[in-house]
Amino acid sequence: MNSPVLNSQDLINNTKVSPQELYNRSWKMIKKNYIDSSFNSQNWNRWRSKYNGKLKTDEDARVAIETMIASLDDNYTRFLSKTEYTEQFNSIDSHITGIGVNIMSKSGKIIVYSVIEDTPAQKSGIMANDIVLEVDNKSVSGMDISKVAELVRGKENTAVKLKLKRGKSIIFKTIIRKKIEIKSVEASIKKNNIGYIKIKSFIGSNTASEFISELKKVNNTQGLILDLRGNTGGLLTNAVIVANLFISNGKIVSIVSKNGKKNDINAQMSVPVISKPTIVLVDGASASASEILSGALKDNKKATLVGTKTFGKGLVQQIVPLPNGTGLNITIAKYLTPSGEDINKKGIKPDYEVKLTLNDLYKHNDTQLKRAEEILKKEIVKK
Repeated sequence: MNSPVLNSQDLINNTKVSPQELYNRSWKMIKKNYIDSSFNSQNWNRWRSKYNGKLKTDEDARVAIETMIASLDDNYTRFLSKTEYTEQFNSIDSHITGIGVNIMSKSGKIIVYSVIEDTPAQKSGIMANDIVLEVDNKSVSGMDISKVAELVRGKENTAVKLKLKRGKSIIFKTIIRKKIEIKSVEASIKKNNIGYIKIKSFIGSNTASEFISELKKVNNTQGLILDLRGNTGGLLTNAVIVANLFISNGKIVSIVSKNGKKNDINAQMSVPVISKPTIVLVDGASASASEILSGALKDNKKATLVGTKTFGKGLVQQIVPLPNGTGLNITIAKYLTPSGEDINKKGIKPDYEVKLTLNDLYKHNDTQLKRAEEILKKEIVKK
């Protein structure tokens, strides 16, 4: 659940270095950038020479770096393998290379839970609830879901063979991988002329521009529901740009860096684009950039929050490239909402708490959305 800060140096570095040099560079990057100058109440220098002469392979380096990072007791600072770094880099670029399926692991089985429209998977006839048995003749039973995803993805225009189970039938598919564009924002109009915009993620570099484009679809509605449920975050800049469309003047978020210096990010527009009554839907998975946006709108009284308490991640990461195509995700700062509240590990409480039960999900009964519509109709009448 990251709010990465990117700069022009955030590129994949394929320079090949020794395992020892990779470790050394990781140590230096963390020493230079990590937010906690006490490094979790330890002398960071103790790690500098700890593995000298002991690292012979890339796997040795990975284990040593992860052991060093574990001493920080920070779930968000982590080493990224070549595969993980490439995937994160591609996510920011709003694309992956694959076939266009979303998979989940359930009771040791790998199940297709959705198929992205207009992708090789959809065109080949893969359907939701298909069970993946094999990828390129390798059984995936009990395999970690990230490993399965790695097998399915690959270079553009290469083929992947899948063995699937659908009901009692066994199905074989050979599919050509293509570049899959990831759309993170969708808009529609609900009954009673209420606009609805779902932001699935803030990771993609196109998310803000997608939001502005989708906003046109609901321009003539009387009210707006902004759905951030399940949105685990992404780029800080995306949250700030979207918040700026609601807030004409005032603070959006404050960033507190390693040295304690506080940088306020303020609205830059004299007149807000969105001035209609707005409800923001949040839940326990709404985190990071989602909390920056919802906190800004709540504190500036530009929206009413409905749902359940947000995740509580008030930290900012920087993605740092390392040699060998690897990288680091380093916590470099924390953020405060406009009212000065540190929501890390606490979350943001909605104005109206509405829970969504498993039974509701099974029955496709979105009680949170219904409640949001009820509240919004009252706010429209007041205005």
